[in-house]
Amino acid sequence: QIQLVESGGGLVQTGDSLRLSCSASGRSLSRYAVGWFRQAPGQERKFIAAIRVINGVTLYEDSAKGRVTVSKDSTRSMVYLQMLNLKPDDTAVYYCAATPTGIPQRASSRYDDWGPGTQVTVSS
Repeated sequence: QIQLVESGGGLVQTGDSLRLSCSASGRSLSRYAVGWFRQAPGQERKFIAAIRVINGVTLYEDSAKGRVTVSKDSTRSMVYLQMLNLKPDDTAVYYCAATPTGIPQRASSRYDDWGPGTQVTVSS
């Protein structure tokens, strides 16, 4: 089992940028894919982006393309989510999750290990 912890959330203003971090421990991330999801109050958890840690192959939700970038630092067991031009609709709890398949996937059910989440609030 791998343990994940997100950080970097907070209160920002419309138009701001934010970089979230996902720190992994317990096992090497090299065989995993890590995905980012978000969940707003009263809504289901939604996929944003994912990355295959061993080679950096990425997968994005269509609406996130161009405004979000997922990246990794394998040596530090870190995965990042850079978000640009934030809007109030981006307000949510953001989660990172790992799948031992190593394949970036959209379905949350494919991910075995989850972090506790970090709150992002975008004020208008």
